[in-house]
Amino acid sequence: MVLKKCVVAAALCLPLITVSAQTKAPENWFTLDATKDKVQGTGADEALRRLHEKGKKGQTIIVAVLDSGVEVDHEDLKDIIWTNPGEIAGNGIDDDKNGYIDDVHGWNFLSGKGGNIDNETLELTREYVRLSKRFKGTDPKNLYGDAKKEYEYYEAVKADFEAQRKDAQSGMENATKQLKPIEEAFDKVEKATGIKDITAEQLAKVDAGTDADLKKSIQILQAVMAQGIATRKDLEEAKNEAGKYFYDQLNYNLNPEFDPRASVVGDDPNDLTNRYYGTNDYEGPDAFHGTHVSGIIAANRNNNIGIRGVADNVRIMTVRCVPNGDERDKDVANAIYYAVDNGASVINMSFGKSYSPQKWYVDQAMKYAADHDVLLVHAAGNDSENNDTDPNFPNDMYQKPVKKGLFKKQNNVPSWMEIGALSWKSGENRVARFSNYGKKNVDLFSPGVSIYSTVPDGKYGNAQGTSMAAPAAAGVAAIIRSYYPELSAVQVKDIMEKSVTKQEGEVYKPGTTEKVAFTELCVSGGVVSAVSAVEMAEKTKAKKNKKAVWREAGMGKSVGGKMGKEKVVTP
Repeated sequence: MVLKKCVVAAALCLPLITVSAQTKAPENWFTLDATKDKVQGTGADEALRRLHEKGKKGQTIIVAVLDSGVEVDHEDLKDIIWTNPGEIAGNGIDDDKNGYIDDVHGWNFLSGKGGNIDNETLELTREYVRLSKRFKGTDPKNLYGDAKKEYEYYEAVKADFEAQRKDAQSGMENATKQLKPIEEAFDKVEKATGIKDITAEQLAKVDAGTDADLKKSIQILQAVMAQGIATRKDLEEAKNEAGKYFYDQLNYNLNPEFDPRASVVGDDPNDLTNRYYGTNDYEGPDAFHGTHVSGIIAANRNNNIGIRGVADNVRIMTVRCVPNGDERDKDVANAIYYAVDNGASVINMSFGKSYSPQKWYVDQAMKYAADHDVLLVHAAGNDSENNDTDPNFPNDMYQKPVKKGLFKKQNNVPSWMEIGALSWKSGENRVARFSNYGKKNVDLFSPGVSIYSTVPDGKYGNAQGTSMAAPAAAGVAAIIRSYYPELSAVQVKDIMEKSVTKQEGEVYKPGTTEKVAFTELCVSGGVVSAVSAVEMAEKTKAKKNKKAVWREAGMGKSVGGKMGKEKVVTP
């Protein structure tokens, strides 16, 4: 599922804690530098300034955005969109023989003769349907071995599905009621201060004195303002979003009768031997998420309009594989294969889910990417959960260890990075309240709160989530891959982890009022730093992946062989 932080969820679930005075996020803060600009952005502006000052030249690289679609003609993206030099646009012919007709800027695995898939079920729902059919009328007392284990899995899936359906039904009924305290808080503060549409800055100066109700109202508003509900207008939008959110859950995501795949795309999602389906409709029905992600990575830095992306010398390849619901393992794997075979050096994946029945197939694609020297950057998730203990897919752990040499085996994808979300704030509020974390499985934190970037219809807008943090980190990786192309994907990952700005002191553990050391939340104990990463890259000796292929801008031919020659190996 597209990893976006729902304003509704923030309003309904955020712990009401006393927070420090809130200020508006600095403009383009995700490219700013902690030392120079006094805000903990990626430091991309300063890193690029130093590179250019030294006369360092970068080569153009391809970053694949596996997402909901991208508005390729956006004013701030049109000049940095990848164009496949092997294709002649609009002639209806697969000119470069890669299996995809007219894939000039990328591909859409969620479309076909029936149009585009917008809404989809959750993987939980699909598993519930599959297993319900299999075990209908089965007496578990007669099951043994693997069948018994799968039945136990089915029982867990069923319980999870029924619980989520119940929650969605309750949410639909109670959404407006649950937003009522926020509305009352606005009323209370407005009456006490005489200020209409009070801002976070004004709210921070309000002295509640001995008025306990006013103090509580201030705390409520401070908490929700930190997560996106800054005005009464935002509150009304949240009410509307609440209705749509739960409607979508009940009618699409958690509806066992809903299945748009066959009528829209026309393929069999369980046939993993078929990789050639979809169309070149790059935008799809809702390209907000993918367009926003693309702008963070590489929005044109030289046109003096809109925003500045993190990296220069980038071409964005759009690969649509994420609907409003859970992405299918087949589509994710094929999107990775497509990106690798068409020259991507970095793949950004701002999506995730809690079940992955065909994980082994995604594992094969990820191994293929790693073998071909491609860096995979993935968003950690927005559920305030510990990725060391809670399921989150895709992830870098192979379902079964893969061979590495004659006698060794590898347990995880070596060129994989998992990214948590960072706020622009300092002190105990540095980590986004919604971000997943993990001392073993989240590599570092990156800007992911109040990120202003490109959105459809040639516009710009704010969004937040680890979905935004991943592309900010991917942009830093793109800088290194561009200016130091001799370094391998594994080396780039290592550099980014070792060059983080280490974080001292305690922060709020996401989703709680508990304070923990920042070092407990990720592997590196720090946040991404383009300045330090570039400095380290300058001193790093190349150790290239043996299977790595030098990629040139606009490369449209397969690397490492046609995808059709890659065998699907069953588990």
